[in-house]
Amino acid sequence: MFRTVAAVALAAMLSAAPAGAQSSAVGEVHFANSGAAAAQPSFLEGLAQLHNFEYGSAAALFKKAQQIDPDFAMAYWGEAMTYTHPVWFQQDRDAARAALARLGATADARLAKARTEREKDYLRAVDVLYGEGDKNSRDVAFAAAMAALSRKYPDDVDASAFYAVALLGTAHEGRDFATYMRAAAILEPLFAAHPNHPGLAHYLIHSYDDPIHAPLGLRAARAYSKIAPGAGHAQHMCSHIFVAMGMWDDVVEANEAATRVVDRARAARGLPAGGCGHYIYWLEYGYLQQGRYADARKLVAGCYAVARQEESQAGGHETDPDASAIGSFAAMRSRFLLDTEQWTGEVASWRVGPDRRAADLTIAFVDGFAAARLGNVDAATRALERLKSDRAAVSAALDREKETDPSARGRLEILERQLAAMIQAAGGQGREAADALRATAAIEEKLPFEFGPPYIEKPSYELLGEILMTINQAAEARAAFEKALARTPERTTSLAGLMRAATALGDRKTADDIRGRLQTIWRRADHPTSTEAR
Repeated sequence: MFRTVAAVALAAMLSAAPAGAQSSAVGEVHFANSGAAAAQPSFLEGLAQLHNFEYGSAAALFKKAQQIDPDFAMAYWGEAMTYTHPVWFQQDRDAARAALARLGATADARLAKARTEREKDYLRAVDVLYGEGDKNSRDVAFAAAMAALSRKYPDDVDASAFYAVALLGTAHEGRDFATYMRAAAILEPLFAAHPNHPGLAHYLIHSYDDPIHAPLGLRAARAYSKIAPGAGHAQHMCSHIFVAMGMWDDVVEANEAATRVVDRARAARGLPAGGCGHYIYWLEYGYLQQGRYADARKLVAGCYAVARQEESQAGGHETDPDASAIGSFAAMRSRFLLDTEQWTGEVASWRVGPDRRAADLTIAFVDGFAAARLGNVDAATRALERLKSDRAAVSAALDREKETDPSARGRLEILERQLAAMIQAAGGQGREAADALRATAAIEEKLPFEFGPPYIEKPSYELLGEILMTINQAAEARAAFEKALARTPERTTSLAGLMRAATALGDRKTADDIRGRLQTIWRRADHPTSTEAR
């Protein structure tokens, strides 16, 4: 029979607590369904974790609900939903279809298990998501199906939340502000009425996490960490807004909290603390902006140790640094060297095994960049040749993956162009390098905005400003640094560059203002650059 489940505020990540454990650690969800009463705790916890993008935990919880009530149609729907990650444009259709097949071999058989028309509508929608056709077309069709479902059931908060995040998942060619604002418009009134719902706060942050709209997401960011303190992703997500606003202390606090949640969960399973990954990379970036180079170096060293353990595994073509420890280390090493400029330090000597194409490309770029900075044109040229070879391999991998986001291929072109320009500058061709970087910056400016630490490791306008300063073009350098800061607010390297340009132009007021901002950001700094602000 059909039952309305009362509001339940449910438990921390499955890895940190037994399945079905009830607490207020992952947010409050309300979802009417016809499942057995004994299966409700697992189902509702799974639903909250699905909204938190804690997909592994959510899938395990939905499976637990299935074990308790084998005919619980929505538990199979929930598991299937964990195999699509809309904002990340990832999907495992085979796993989702297998989960649904355990409920019923055909769509009609599954619908027969659903005890209400609303449950049937949810199953019809998920069949669209995993039906025939290419993924992009199915994403669009699923968003339309969820739009219809949310209109049919206007009091169903989850239907509207899933519609909003499905919309975000249709931006296949990168951030589309119109689409993102449509999602935000759906979520805003619901968040006001349901302030403890994890999905509403979470998806609002995703809708607003760019430098233009980030202030609109600050309320959701402040709330989300308190809504779901037991979800690592919820703690981290707040920093999407903080990075977009240059709020470095908050970035660090959020990602330190996220790593604590993850490490507690790992400890509960007898595993060591995680040394690599998404949260660690963002934490490293926050430390670097604060000038806490020693703390950032510890993170890079920890990931390096994990990456070396992974070296014995077969080589691959991963394009996502979150997909492997080696990819994560390559990204963290690059970030550390470019932001500290410790070109001859120990971190610069750290390496991982070959034939990891995306990781190799990142390492080749920063090796060449370091060599050019040190005036070693031959070494920089050799690195450029390595980068070109790796670029061809990664491009082929993107073709196989049918990647449509222009940022993925745009980054490859920009890194190659930047390194070539750096070689020109190292060879005494500063004006030619500046001309090349103007064109490169124009390419970067046309790419969709990618949330988080700079997707192009060395922002092109920032690099252009630095090269222009070396050829005594302070006025144009100032404009370049200002454009860099528009895309990466309060990034300290760009701030310091703008301060130098303003000083060279005799604009003491601007220079003093920036010096004060840097002094505040660097108040815990442990590196010599902080003296520049003083």
